[in-house]
Amino acid sequence: MSLSTALSIAQNSLLNTQRQTGVVSRNISNAYNENYSRRTAVLSSLAPGNRVAEIRRATDEALFSRNLTALSGWTAQSTIVDGLERLTLSVNGVDNASSPAMMLGKLQEAIQLYSSTPSNRTLGENAIEAARNMVRSLNEGTSEIQKFRAEMDSQIATGVAELNTLLAQFQKVNDEIKLASTSGREALDSYDQRDELLNRIAELVPISTISRANNDLMIVTADGMTLFESTPRPIKFEASPVFSADLEGKPILIDGVPLSKALGANTSGGGTLAALVQLRDDYADGLQTQLDEIARGLIKAFSEKDPDNDSSFSSGLFIAVDASIDLGSIIAINPAATPTTLRDGIVYDVNPGLPSERHANFTDLLNGFTTAMDAHETFVGADGTTSYKMSLMTYSTGAISYLEDARKNADYGAETKSALLVRTAEALSNVTHVNVDEEMALMLELEQSYAASAKLLQMIDEMLKTLMNVVR
Repeated sequence: MSLSTALSIAQNSLLNTQRQTGVVSRNISNAYNENYSRRTAVLSSLAPGNRVAEIRRATDEALFSRNLTALSGWTAQSTIVDGLERLTLSVNGVDNASSPAMMLGKLQEAIQLYSSTPSNRTLGENAIEAARNMVRSLNEGTSEIQKFRAEMDSQIATGVAELNTLLAQFQKVNDEIKLASTSGREALDSYDQRDELLNRIAELVPISTISRANNDLMIVTADGMTLFESTPRPIKFEASPVFSADLEGKPILIDGVPLSKALGANTSGGGTLAALVQLRDDYADGLQTQLDEIARGLIKAFSEKDPDNDSSFSSGLFIAVDASIDLGSIIAINPAATPTTLRDGIVYDVNPGLPSERHANFTDLLNGFTTAMDAHETFVGADGTTSYKMSLMTYSTGAISYLEDARKNADYGAETKSALLVRTAEALSNVTHVNVDEEMALMLELEQSYAASAKLLQMIDEMLKTLMNVVR
């Protein structure tokens, strides 16, 4: 080997070591950056010696795709869990203390006590107060449900705006990668940015990607709707500023097609947007339907029959606030309700012809209220279509079970999806993320290589000096 060849080898070694050291240093500085993929300097043979052919970015498309799916599932499930928890507390209170079922039980107990001593006005006042608490529970529950729906609607609007922004940012980064691919330039940072954007998009909607020429990516939703193909597809949503029980929320439109509906507390959907729609349209609406049915059941149970016409009934203790609104849970106490009229009849005198003093011992009407609350009637379920035949008390208790069962299933789903996300994220991290110990070991090897190259240069220098002295 000639001295000039040895010199070239030593120079190439120093240049390679310099580039490799820069790559390792950058890896170490980004060790805790979750959106950074480890870089590796790839050497190739070049006579004399080697050279750094390229800087390669660690990646695994299959693992990355599975992680996107797991991320979408987890964000949707955690949104369902948080929403159900809030809905339960706002409507039913802590430990269901202010739930309609609890208030109905207290009302039934108060009516029974009053019927045992109908001459006791204090017990009558207690029964009226229990009825007021019942009305308050239904009315406040309805108000909280509609506030909840409005907030979910607002969050959907925010999420849609964020999704449109992310897709616009994705287009910019994707175009940079395509341009770099066609011109042969390095665009590793752009790849990191693109993966980060895909993760953020997956938190909103479930997605998969399709690779095309020049490292171009196409984004589609889990059910095949295109989100991005060279340019973003428009995602539109019309928010409703004020909600009422008879107002339906608007759908999310992806290029004019509604986002697929998610089902179940262990939700079948992915991403925050589908979960928010599910909370707004399924669970909030379902609970509202149950409150409406409880209110209608109350009006019927406490209605009074015309003594002169067995087929004629009139609202008694509970009345609808506005008969033109199909919302049973907005009810009120009849202004004419007093302990005496509750016992003897608010609308009709149910014991005509008897001396007024004997009304104090009249219990038939009060006992009739208790019987009516225990009688089996037909109620509509939370889905608005299924009918059930049961007592008012049983149905109201079922309204609590409706949310509790949903929360239980949602919690189970959160545990399984969280575990899946942890496993996929860990597997992806093992491939793409920086291991500081490995990088430090590689840095020591590079230092030794640098020292060896420097020693070789020193020896070549001494040999050249000796040769020059001989020539002289």
